[in-house]
Amino acid sequence: MRTTRKNVKFNHPFLIEGVDRVLPAGVYEVVTDEELIEGLSFPVYRRVATMILAPAQSSQRSIEMLTIDPHDLATAMKRDTSDVKGASVSAKLT
Repeated sequence: MRTTRKNVKFNHPFLIEGVDRVLPAGVYEVVTDEELIEGLSFPVYRRVATMILAPAQSSQRSIEMLTIDPHDLATAMKRDTSDVKGASVSAKLT
């Protein structure tokens, strides 16, 4: 098992599939867990889970780890940098 971490920046509040609320703009840590596929002559890893660390809904001082799909993350990041600057989150989703 290996874990990789990267930071992603959102300039606007955003929605991501699988998360039931709007997340505030900011820098988020994304954690990806991968497992080694055995039996090959070279190392190959398969993604097992992708999570984003976000402020907890109940408290801005707490952080929670939310499981997300990397494709949904890419879509949210693309939406954040689209030409529709200043639009509300709901307007960007339609």
